[in-house]
Amino acid sequence: MRRLWLVAAVFGSVSAAQAADMPDLPVLRGGFTDGLSKTSHNWDGAYFGVNGGYTADATDFSQSVVGLTNFIFRNSVLQQPTASWSLMNKTNTQGTNFGAFVGRNWQWYDAILGLEGTYSYFNNLYTQTSGSNQLDIINPAGDIHPDNVTDHWNVKLTGTAAAQVKDMIALRGRVGWDGGDFMPYAFAGAAVGRMDVSRTVTSDVTLTQVMTTTVGGVTTILVNGPNPVPAQSQTQTQHRTNAFAVGFVAGLGVEYCIWDGLFARVEYEYVKFSPVMNTSVTLNNARVGLGYKF
Repeated sequence: MRRLWLVAAVFGSVSAAQAADMPDLPVLRGGFTDGLSKTSHNWDGAYFGVNGGYTADATDFSQSVVGLTNFIFRNSVLQQPTASWSLMNKTNTQGTNFGAFVGRNWQWYDAILGLEGTYSYFNNLYTQTSGSNQLDIINPAGDIHPDNVTDHWNVKLTGTAAAQVKDMIALRGRVGWDGGDFMPYAFAGAAVGRMDVSRTVTSDVTLTQVMTTTVGGVTTILVNGPNPVPAQSQTQTQHRTNAFAVGFVAGLGVEYCIWDGLFARVEYEYVKFSPVMNTSVTLNNARVGLGYKF
C-alpha cells in the first residue's frame, strides 16, 4: 500500500512540472479579441479635414432655350415642330476645387460604415456657347389654309447660353475596408449645387404662301411672300443667379494613416445635377485631402 502512494506522488510531481513548462497560450490568458481583424489602426470615430483638386465640367446646352422658344411660339402652329430643336451643343471646361469634410466612421471587424458631409468651392468653373438653326416648316399641324395653298413657315433661331457652378454641399454614405494603415472606400449620396445660368434666343419668322391652280390643263403657281410674322419674331432672355440644383454623387477613394489620428486621402467623385432652365451640368472631381480622426 505504501508503494502505491509513493507511485501516485511521483506521477503527481511529474504532471505538475509539465504543466509549469507549458507555453502561456492566449486562450488561457483571455487574450482572444472579439473579432477576426488583425489591424494595427482603428478607423472608428469622428473626423474632419480639408481637400483640393481638379474639376472637369460637362454642360449640356442642347435644350437650354426650349423654354424660351415654347413661350415665343405659344398658342401657334410653330410650337410643336420647334419644341425639340437642339440649338446648341455640349461644352467642356476645367477648373480647381477647394473644400472641407466632416464625418463619422463605425467599424465592425474589417468593415467600416460612415456618414460624411462635404463642401466644395469651384474656382471659375464657367462655360458658354451659342448656336443657330433654320428650318422651312411646311403646313404644320393645326395650320388652316385652302387646299391649293401651301404654307412655308421659315423659322430661324439664334441662341446663346452660359452656366457657372459656384459651390456644392453633399451628404455621402461610405463603405470601407480596414486594410491596416490603408482604408479603400466607396461612397454615394445626394448633393445640392449653386450656380448662375443664363440663356437668350432670337427668332425670325416669315411666311410664304404658294398657291397652285390648274385651269384648262394649265398649272399656275403664285407665290406670296416671304412676309414677316412679328408675333413670333422676337428676343427672349432669362438669367438666374444662385440657382440651386439637386443631384447625386458617387465615387471611390482611399485613406492612409500618416500618424496616430492624422490621415491623407485621394478620391474621385462623379456629380450629376438636375437641369436648371433646361441646362444640365455634370462634374468629375479628383481630390487629395488631409484630415484628423479623433
